[in-house]
Amino acid sequence: MTRPMILAVLALCLPVWAVSLTLVSAARAHGDDEYAAGEPGDPDQPSRIVDISMREDGAKLMFVPAQIEVRKGEQIKFVLHNDGALDHEFVLASREENNEHAEAMRKNPDMVHADPNQLRAAPKTTGELVWKFTHPGQFEFACLIPGHREAGMSGTVIVK
Repeated sequence: MTRPMILAVLALCLPVWAVSLTLVSAARAHGDDEYAAGEPGDPDQPSRIVDISMREDGAKLMFVPAQIEVRKGEQIKFVLHNDGALDHEFVLASREENNEHAEAMRKNPDMVHADPNQLRAAPKTTGELVWKFTHPGQFEFACLIPGHREAGMSGTVIVK
C-alpha cells in the first residue's frame, strides 16, 4: 500500500474512531452497567408509570411534562408517546453525559442506540423505558437528535 493510500484510509477511519472514543469515554464515566441517574429497572417489578408526550409546537420541540420528581430507590416506567410528526428520542443521563452524547450525535446523526437509558420513537408511536433511580440529584432527559435539544426538547428528573 502506498503512503497516500494509507493516509486516505486513516482519514476515512478517523471520524468513526472519534465517535467510538467519545462513546467509550461516556461508558467509562458511568461504568459498564452504572449510569449517573441510576440503573435499568426490572420490568417484572412494580413501577410508578409516568406518561411523557414528545411533540412539536411550531419551531419549539418539547417533552410534556418537562419536570418529574421521584424518590431515591423508586422505579419508574416511562411510557413515551411520540405525538409529533418527527422522530424523537428520550435519553436519560447527567447533563454532562448528554452533552458528550449530543456531540457524538452531531457527528453521526443516524447513530443507533442500544443503551437501556435511551429510546428512539418514530412519529405516532409509543415506547417504554423502565428505570430505577438509585442516586439523588438532578438529571436530564433530552432528545439528542441534532437540533431538537436546542429547540427546547429537554426535561429534568429530580431525585430526592
